[in-house]
Amino acid sequence: MSWNPALDPECPTGDGVDAIETVIVPRARDLGDFEVRRALPAPKRQMVGPFIFFDQMGPAEFVTGQGVDIRPHPHIGLATVTYLYQGKFHHRDSLGTDQWIEPGAVNLMTAGHGITHSERIDEEMLKAPYTLAGIQTWIALPKGAEDGAPAFVHAGKSELPMMEGEGKELRLILGHAYGQRAPVETASEMFYADAVLQPGATLPMPEDHEDRGAYVVSGAVEIAGQRFEAGQMMVFRPGDRVSMTAGAQGARVMILGGETLEGPRYIWWNFVASSKERIDEAKEAWRQGDWQHGRFQLPPGDDEEFIPLPSR
Repeated sequence: MSWNPALDPECPTGDGVDAIETVIVPRARDLGDFEVRRALPAPKRQMVGPFIFFDQMGPAEFVTGQGVDIRPHPHIGLATVTYLYQGKFHHRDSLGTDQWIEPGAVNLMTAGHGITHSERIDEEMLKAPYTLAGIQTWIALPKGAEDGAPAFVHAGKSELPMMEGEGKELRLILGHAYGQRAPVETASEMFYADAVLQPGATLPMPEDHEDRGAYVVSGAVEIAGQRFEAGQMMVFRPGDRVSMTAGAQGARVMILGGETLEGPRYIWWNFVASSKERIDEAKEAWRQGDWQHGRFQLPPGDDEEFIPLPSR
């Protein structure tokens, strides 16, 4: 039996109950140059399937001379996926990856035992204003993959399955749903998709996944007679048939979920692990800063500075 903190066998399901188990209102987080809205982890929900972190970035308007400038920092025990609607930034990591992150593409970085990366823009982009908007998520790795080798996989916008019809456009980012499968391999079963709905269009949630949620990026949707506005995440009861209908202005919704993990995860700074000991080991390795022989290395081409270990 996989672990799900809200799965109660005594709870009724079906038409007699509300299909929505939890509604999450994200907390605003100031990252210096721009604000994000963080839906996961939340007080009532650590994960939806394996998704343990969910941030909506922007839309943020940067003036000339300002932009994303995140120095090298470490991760363990997770995979990050960055999905942009507008703007772009430069990803470098300790594997030697040098990749621009652009709208509609998938960029899955698997940390495993440990990886370091940076996210920046270049001098040319600083010469003019620009807009950045998108979603960044972390996917907790199953125990068998926590100590695996790090990896980075990029799939362009044109490589992702696109489903259109009846007022809907849906791009499958990761996993499988609606009879389609995304090209990037993941460590556990999941689904993650970007759905744009015209006014009145209806989208059923996938029924072949254990855990399911939806986040309203813009517009509004109605589910079982309840209206949900932009900036809300809904988590649905396992096994229920659920559909959402876009409001008068249409909606953009990220849907996500999948197989739940074997147990809860510990989170500290940029580290995710199934035990506190794993977190402590990673903290000490980053504190030591042995970039030549230690657990972490700095990204080639971006190794002049790094984010130090927080003191808290």
